[in-house]
Amino acid sequence: MKLKHNINPILLQFINFVILVYTFITWIPWYIFSGSRQAIAKAKQVKAKPVNNKPGAAYRSVNSLHCLASVLYPGCDTLDKVFKYAKTKFKDKKLLGTREILKEEDEIQPSGKVFKKVILGKYTWLSYEDVYIKAVNFGNGLAVLGQQPKTNIAIFCETRAEWMIAAQACFMCNYQLVTLYATLGGPAIVHGLNETEVTTIITSKELMQTKLKEIVSQVPLLRHIITVDGKPTTWSEFPKGVIVHTMASVQAMGAKADTGNKQQARPVPSDIAVIMYTSGSTGVPKGVMISHCNIIAGITGMAERIPNLGEKDIYIGYLPLAHVLELSAELVCLSHGCRIGYSSPQTLADQSSKIKKGSKGDVTTLKPTLMAAVPEIMDRIYKNVMNKVNEMTTFQRNLFILAYNYKMEQISKGYTTPLCDSLIFRKVRMLLGGKIRILLCGGAPLSAATQRFMNICFCCPVGQGYGLTESSGAGTIMEVWDYTTGRVGAPLVCCEIKLMNWEEGGYYNTDKPYPRGEILIGGPNVTVGYYKNEVRTKTDFSVDENGQRWLHTGDIGEFHQDGCLKIIDRKKDLVKLQAGEYVSLGKVEAALKSLPLVDNICAYASSFHSYVIGFVVPNQKELAELARKKGFKGTWEEICNSPEMEKEVLKVLAEAAMAVLSFSLHGAYGQSHSKELLRWRACTRSLSSSFLCSSNYLKES
Repeated sequence: MKLKHNINPILLQFINFVILVYTFITWIPWYIFSGSRQAIAKAKQVKAKPVNNKPGAAYRSVNSLHCLASVLYPGCDTLDKVFKYAKTKFKDKKLLGTREILKEEDEIQPSGKVFKKVILGKYTWLSYEDVYIKAVNFGNGLAVLGQQPKTNIAIFCETRAEWMIAAQACFMCNYQLVTLYATLGGPAIVHGLNETEVTTIITSKELMQTKLKEIVSQVPLLRHIITVDGKPTTWSEFPKGVIVHTMASVQAMGAKADTGNKQQARPVPSDIAVIMYTSGSTGVPKGVMISHCNIIAGITGMAERIPNLGEKDIYIGYLPLAHVLELSAELVCLSHGCRIGYSSPQTLADQSSKIKKGSKGDVTTLKPTLMAAVPEIMDRIYKNVMNKVNEMTTFQRNLFILAYNYKMEQISKGYTTPLCDSLIFRKVRMLLGGKIRILLCGGAPLSAATQRFMNICFCCPVGQGYGLTESSGAGTIMEVWDYTTGRVGAPLVCCEIKLMNWEEGGYYNTDKPYPRGEILIGGPNVTVGYYKNEVRTKTDFSVDENGQRWLHTGDIGEFHQDGCLKIIDRKKDLVKLQAGEYVSLGKVEAALKSLPLVDNICAYASSFHSYVIGFVVPNQKELAELARKKGFKGTWEEICNSPEMEKEVLKVLAEAAMAVLSFSLHGAYGQSHSKELLRWRACTRSLSSSFLCSSNYLKES
């Protein structure tokens, strides 16, 4: 979607003529000397094919048509072997980096709130050899505390170097690592710890004080708490029988332990490496059992999609390591000699909430070349940059928009724009350190507008990926020379994907021009099932007549002619309205979430009604600016309650809805409705700065 400018039409014609002349003059040398010709050719190639001509046949990558990949390096069929191979190959190379905290300050805000601000130093690094020794010692120390092979041990900790060291220790000693999100609530944590019957948990001082202290009495089997960053000042509140250790003290035990006469129980490929608990967004968190061979197959497929991956690359780790996307990304980097510098959402950029004004965020210091992100973070970057653009002078804004629209046209043709990149987008690119060469997005659908914005402004490919915890995070990833939007790429070399008919939704693998249906993923990356949940395992997994294990994802997809997959709906996301038509709630949310006026949105529908309601959190700055432009004065509450402002907000939301939501509704037979009319009613909800929006869809076939 092009940006709108307000340039005089005559002047615009002259500018377009100059651009045309520039393009013509530079095209021939670009074509001769640039390597983009090969990229254009690759972008047009078929990337995956069905294994046979039958309807519903599985699609495989053209690089693995005859055999799915399952091993990263010959003989390295378990995660401990992969790390040992990497340690031997990259022994003295830097691996894990952490920034030193130089100073902490309390900063009082105009509202009276106190925010903690930090000034951070340079990254200090542990080499492959350092990490290996620390992991060996920690694993031996856990054995001294009584941890036995093939028993569960939990990690409930923020993303940091110690998390990866602890994980490698568990992989080496065949301890089954139970991962829990640091953001989970008390009941979900208790459920995960009790279901897996852990006696030891690895955590941080902060999480121990803020979350574990309140629920530890509800975990009767717990005996050891290991803090990765030293003991808290007080821990007398814990029940009798629970001992608090530091990670350093456990490593010291392991270094002194006599392991010479002990035969260590090394894992085999089928052993469980991780029991990864989901976020619990759709109910009680489920523990997904992921074996060593599952993870290795997954990271083998992912690594194949990243060209020239190696020692020159630097990855920034800040997403939760308890999420399969981050864990897989870091294991890919670890196995290929890349450096991993740790960060957090609060310290990521110069403008992040915990970074003191005038000091540097983590991306500025680290200058990563690889980065993974979820759509929420990319949407936030998109909105922030566009807000800055709107604050520019008329000349600056129009110059940015012209460059943006020009580059969008060139990208759609497969061409590069080095002049625009260096003159116009350099400052924007510096927001992520200036060296990013690949951005990988996963975890949720990314809007086409945000994906294209990241392509243009950060001058790098933005590859959408698709995978689930149950598929070890692996499924599809876009190739770096594929600049299309709205698709998630072709199947990885480790798996195959087929589409199963969903009659109720009107999706069939015989549909034309594109086969459609529920996405099933098969291959060595498909996990064992759910921990202590046979019923759900039998529902979500199946085995075919050839012994191939399949995951029924619940997502609806379509395959394009080049073998790339597009996610078009989700079975659980589709709600049948009173008139028998389906509404995709996720698409309603995705369409409106990218608007600067909307900070967040939750859509809801019921089969007993003919309309959808949306709970919207508005952006206060944008709404206040809209009120100012329309000459409306009043308090925040008065702005939200004003019928006049309600109509103005309606115009903004309806414009976006008419452009995008025409693809959101499907009739009982799968036909798309061509028009939708939205009526939005906004009102304030106490002090939460939120709208309650109801939308009544008036539909035409």
